[in-house]
Amino acid sequence: MRRINIIVLDSFGVGELPDAIDYNDVGSNTLENIYKNSRLHLPNMKKLGLYNIDGLNIPEREESCIGCYGKAKELSKGKNSPVGHWEICGYVKEVAFSTFPEGFPKKLLDLISEKANIPGFICNEKGSGTELLKKYGEESVKTKKPIVYTSADSVFQIAAHEEVYSVEDLYKICKIARTVIDENNYNIGTVIARPFVGTCNEDYVRTYNRRDFEASTFGTTLLDRFIENGKTVYAIGKIEDLFVGRGITKAIHTQGNTDGIEKNIEALKNTNYDLVFTNLVDFDMLYGHRNNVDGYARALEEFDAKLPEIMENLRKEDILIITADHGCDPVTPSTDHSREYIPILVYGKNLEQNVNLGIRETYADIAATILDIYNLENLKYGKSFKEQIIK
Repeated sequence: MRRINIIVLDSFGVGELPDAIDYNDVGSNTLENIYKNSRLHLPNMKKLGLYNIDGLNIPEREESCIGCYGKAKELSKGKNSPVGHWEICGYVKEVAFSTFPEGFPKKLLDLISEKANIPGFICNEKGSGTELLKKYGEESVKTKKPIVYTSADSVFQIAAHEEVYSVEDLYKICKIARTVIDENNYNIGTVIARPFVGTCNEDYVRTYNRRDFEASTFGTTLLDRFIENGKTVYAIGKIEDLFVGRGITKAIHTQGNTDGIEKNIEALKNTNYDLVFTNLVDFDMLYGHRNNVDGYARALEEFDAKLPEIMENLRKEDILIITADHGCDPVTPSTDHSREYIPILVYGKNLEQNVNLGIRETYADIAATILDIYNLENLKYGKSFKEQIIK
């Protein structure tokens, strides 16, 4: 029985895309810039072929890789987690979501406040969530007005203290916001609940009770195709949120990377799901967006150190795919996502080794390959690399 394990290292890009200039991301290369600006020791991903990926200027190339390696372009319009994950699973977002760099329309905020029965919002700016907590946290607690903010992506983020609005109450507000946004055609990709705790501006911190409420307008994906054909999908981390629960047999949320890695290993040890699909969010949430280069490097090393255990728990016919959904270079001045290629590392005990998969034209090649392996009908986008990896 063959199983596929996709692990998404959230934001682990490997170099700017040709259209990076359109996204103000020229110079972004999450992996290479971390390598050049921090101590980075990734012996296991190196052995799979990470440093051999075309275009990387990293001297530690591996002469005899045990995996297959390559990188992929993003065809979708955007550079965030939803469109990245959707494209990995075969759906390309051809028309971009709307962004609001000057803040959201007052009419929209008033509609949500009225429907949610809250006294309004404060902030309504584009910025770093951690910095905005320092600026507006105490006012939010005092006035009971949640903080609303955005970024370079199409996101409507709502932050509230967990003692002012319980986590469940904040989720309710976000669900109302999602409905109002959709009913009034504001074309916003993600509503994000950002609960925080603490006693003053200087020590407010966001918790792992974050939840994402995505637009549900994306088309058929690999996950849908699996479920339609009687196969099973186990979603770990924020995968359930990104796909609004669609095409998923069972889902479990996580408390960061360490928890996500352990739950991925447990799934390989103890379950028979056809697809185990894991997102490791800390690379993006804790380190990329905060320009924490050393923190990002240590998180990569933590994952790399657990990689042998992941690989050991693969059965003879199983396939491991390590990839990303976009970039978030912690070295560049920007704290936003970056428009980058994503890595593709493929390993299996019975697969070919030391194969350069080259530069793929779309993230959707991953979905096309998996569907090909299972002899299922391909989606609109993507070209399979099955013949390169299967002996």
